[in-house]
Amino acid sequence: MMHTRLTRPTPMVAGLLTGLMFAILAVPLGAQPASETRVAQSFGPAYDAAHEITLNGNIEQVVTMHTVGSPAGMHLLVAGPNGLVDAHVGPFLSQNIKEALHLGTPVQIVGAMTTLHGKNYLLARELNVGGTTITVRTKHGALAQGHSNREHVARSKTNSQIESTGGLR
Repeated sequence: MMHTRLTRPTPMVAGLLTGLMFAILAVPLGAQPASETRVAQSFGPAYDAAHEITLNGNIEQVVTMHTVGSPAGMHLLVAGPNGLVDAHVGPFLSQNIKEALHLGTPVQIVGAMTTLHGKNYLLARELNVGGTTITVRTKHGALAQGHSNREHVARSKTNSQIESTGGLR
């Protein structure tokens, strides 16, 4: 009787191991190499650095409330030469920069256009307002954190002070 108890589980274990081996071998067959030319992807909309544009215009509206289906963070509706553009500047702008953004303020935005849920957005990489350049995204499209914005603002203000005093002494 003891001998029968040990022989019956053996075919079941052998069958399970055989099935597991086939499953392990089948998984890599469906894998494909990643494309080298794809646009960088993250949690937000895709940023295509190869198609960057520069927009010069005046702020028509500052949108701080999130709208369903749009990228999260602050948006600037900018009147440019080709009409009104919705520029996404993200959630990490410093308080000083947010206060400088109001109706009629001239801005220069470097970024890439994208379409999300059927609407076009300019994903800002750099924002220039009042002679201060703020890095909103890295060159690959990832949103820059707040501390890097302050560093660029400080450097830009220092450069402005140097220019206004006639250079370094």
